[in-house]
Order: sequence, then C-alpha cells, then structure tokens
Amino acid sequence: MTMTTDALVRVCAVDDLTVERGSAALLGEEQVALFLLADGSVRAVDNLDPYSGACVMSRGIVGTRGERPTVASPLHKQVFDLETGQCLDTQGKPDAALRVWPVTVVDGDVYIEVSR
Repeated sequence: MTMTTDALVRVCAVDDLTVERGSAALLGEEQVALFLLADGSVRAVDNLDPYSGACVMSRGIVGTRGERPTVASPLHKQVFDLETGQCLDTQGKPDAALRVWPVTVVDGDVYIEVSR
C-alpha cells in the first residue's frame, strides 16, 4: 500500500508577486502559475495550458467573471476560473480544466500544498 502525505512548500514571499500579474514556480517537475489578486489573496493553478500544451498560464490575462477571479490563456484566450480551474470559455474546444493548487499565506510567505 502506498501512502501519500501532504506537505506545505514555500515558493516565495507575497512581496515577490505583482498584483494581477502571474509568476511561475517549479515544484519538483511541475510548473505552477501564481496570481496575487487585488483583494490580497493568492491563487495557484497549473502553468500548463491544456489547450496549447505550452507552459504559459502565468503570462495570462487576469480578470473576473462576476465575482469569480479568472485567467485567460495568452495563446488562445480560453478563460479559466482561478478557484475551480474549470474553463469558462472554451472557444469551441472540448471542456478542460487547470489543476488548482491549495495555497496558504503565513507571515507574508506563500506556501503550496503538495502530495508526496
């Protein structure tokens, strides 16, 4: 039987992030896109765009749909919900989603929960 445990990994300080601009972080072999929102919260999703296969989501355009924070792919403009990862505007392509990484901010540092 394989057991996995969750661990918090420090990725940066909140001060390293720019409001409504993405930053990429490498966690093992996976790339994560981090976003500091205008309300001070931090969101993290896969950096890999499921439609293009390129690691570009950290360069996406941050916005909202109603009250939901979103990011639009910089390549084909599909819009993803930053809380659920679900694609809200597929531009006519099949449904897809980004993995959402749990984020915790402690004493000004950003931690992402990873499974080991």
